[in-house]
Amino acid sequence: MNDTIAAIATAFGEGGIGIIRISGPEAKPILSAVFDGKIKNRRLSYGHIRENGQIIDEVMAVYMKAPASYTAEDIAEINCHGSMVSLRRILKLVLKEGARMAEPGEFTKRAFLNGRIDLSQAEAVIDMVKAKSDKSFDVAVSQLEGYLSSEIGDIRKDILNLLVDVTVNIDYPEEDIEQMTYEKMEDCLCTIGDKIDRLLEGSRTGRMIREGIRIAIVGKPNVGKSSLMNGLLRESRAIVTEIPGTTRDTIEEAVSIRDLPVYLIDTAGIRETDDKVEKIGIERSKEAFNSADLIIYIIDGSEELSEEDEEIMGYMQGRESLVLINKRDLGNRVTASHIAERLPKSDVIESSLIRGEGVHKIEDRIEELVYEGKAVQRESAMVNNVRHIELLRKAGQAIDDAKAMTGRQEALDIIEIDIRNAFDSLGEITGETVSDEILTEVFSRFCLGK
Repeated sequence: MNDTIAAIATAFGEGGIGIIRISGPEAKPILSAVFDGKIKNRRLSYGHIRENGQIIDEVMAVYMKAPASYTAEDIAEINCHGSMVSLRRILKLVLKEGARMAEPGEFTKRAFLNGRIDLSQAEAVIDMVKAKSDKSFDVAVSQLEGYLSSEIGDIRKDILNLLVDVTVNIDYPEEDIEQMTYEKMEDCLCTIGDKIDRLLEGSRTGRMIREGIRIAIVGKPNVGKSSLMNGLLRESRAIVTEIPGTTRDTIEEAVSIRDLPVYLIDTAGIRETDDKVEKIGIERSKEAFNSADLIIYIIDGSEELSEEDEEIMGYMQGRESLVLINKRDLGNRVTASHIAERLPKSDVIESSLIRGEGVHKIEDRIEELVYEGKAVQRESAMVNNVRHIELLRKAGQAIDDAKAMTGRQEALDIIEIDIRNAFDSLGEITGETVSDEILTEVFSRFCLGK
């Protein structure tokens, strides 16, 4: 933390502008050594980067005095032309003047260690960089603004107050203090548990918004899987023919549906075949089926159900699924009521993909799946990080264990252990009780200049 770090902060490749970021106590002296313009705090200045009097590039540079900077340290940024040659030459010169190459995520790590942001806010930075849709970006912004941190902080405050009361009753049982009754403790634990549960309620939605929802399109050959894929993509990505077995492998495409990141997997038709290549594709279809968040099962409604249909429906029992009865323009041999009886947990839509019917209803269903029928405000403290979800579950389990022991009226010092475990687990989310190993793991996922 006492040295000065530097890195290229913009993406690799050509661009109009490239940025070299410098952070640490020597940021201003290093900038002064390479930049011939006037340096004023928080003012962008025009000038040149020179080495031994020779101009390397024409640039704009800015110096930001601590603590009003991204890292809460002195920071300098050099905005040069976005050529990798220029960026590398300027970075090499900055390193020569005394800076060292930053590690991945080290700028944000310094912001965390210097107390400008907590760990959940630091993780929101990388979520913003990697956001795949406007909605996932908005959730990351909300977390960066501190909505989740505030919720976690309130719960930890409740737990801390409870711990203080328990500790005082354990250490000073003879003193004239308010007695911690088991009834009062159970009420406190129930309140805390409810707050944790409310945060976890939206975690499935948050995870899908952050990571995307994986949708496998399955069915026997030539029922319209590729047509649906093309309809959702709004382009002809998958080959559509009347020949069964045209799709030999899984085709995966990313698309934004209702501002949600979605991965569509068009699978090979599941059927018995002697074709070795098609067999491999069918096995991959089954793998995609097992890993998907949602199954869209397409049936040719103009034909009676086949053995392949029966086999697929056997796989789908208990899965989150949507059944599309296609080709209703050719007549209905399969009805929605019949499929609803066979797959009571599935939604059933009748369509004619060749006419463009049914696609909007599927998009509605995808949106309902993600939000579980609830309206989600941008300002809500949505939990979307797997690490946070697991720690919340761990804290919730510790509170449940403490409630169970309270109901049995066990010793306070035994109950206190679980309450403290919950307190520490929540502290790992914000970084107040986190280990060095976790910090290293979190910041290793960042890009070099962030």
